[in-house]
Amino acid sequence: MQTELEKWQERQRRREIIADWKAYAKAIQAADPTKRMLMREARQLSLTRIEDAARTDKDFDKLLVLWKKAEIIEEWRIRKQETRSTSAMLDYELPDSETIVPPPFKDIWWRQLLRGDFLDTLNDCPFHMEDFTTSRPVYIFIQELSEDQREILFYRAIRQWSPQKIAEIRQQTDRNIRKVYNNMIADMRKKMYIRLRPRYIKGLALTNTQKAYMEWYWEQLNELEKGKLMRKFEEEERAKRKGAALFGGSDDSEVADGQLISKDECGLGEV
Repeated sequence: MQTELEKWQERQRRREIIADWKAYAKAIQAADPTKRMLMREARQLSLTRIEDAARTDKDFDKLLVLWKKAEIIEEWRIRKQETRSTSAMLDYELPDSETIVPPPFKDIWWRQLLRGDFLDTLNDCPFHMEDFTTSRPVYIFIQELSEDQREILFYRAIRQWSPQKIAEIRQQTDRNIRKVYNNMIADMRKKMYIRLRPRYIKGLALTNTQKAYMEWYWEQLNELEKGKLMRKFEEEERAKRKGAALFGGSDDSEVADGQLISKDECGLGEV
């Protein structure tokens, strides 16, 4: 186990590596735009030549140091992007003394609470999880679920628990959990397809995700399911035309229904 001195030395070494990388990045940014690519390629070729020329243990030790530096820099770049919206401090940015910032407060959940951001905590339950989404159809679909369905959806889709673990908590079989979850997701996907179809047929504005979802959902249906859907659409179309003829209105209800869907609403293809 690392001692406090070793932990401090490791953090200092990481700071030095990242500081060197920042200086290199600034040098590239200040260089002639036509030479930036050459500078990056030269750095990469230098590492490649060292890898190809490594023969002795000393050469490989030097190569391991370079790989470790590259790994630290890549980790810093990725984590910097991930935590930008939460203002959470990275490990090397935390104070050295754990008496000032106890280890539990390094967790992002604790840092949100200390900052006064309680939304994720308040909605982190099966009965308020619809507040996690900004999509109106998804919000409505989740509200229409029963309490048992909401609980299974929350633990399976958000917490990523296995069916066996959910079954143990609910005192059911994992087969029953999988059946309920799969049927629920299939029903929600069908509702989303039906809701987006008017806009898709009329050629109205849809996001790329929505268009891809419409094509994906239709392709994964078998011929029997496609026939049932088409008959349902035809019956709805006849009912709309009949109502428009009786009341003397125009047959624009399908477009009106489609216009209720905002551009930022996505399908459930990835659920």
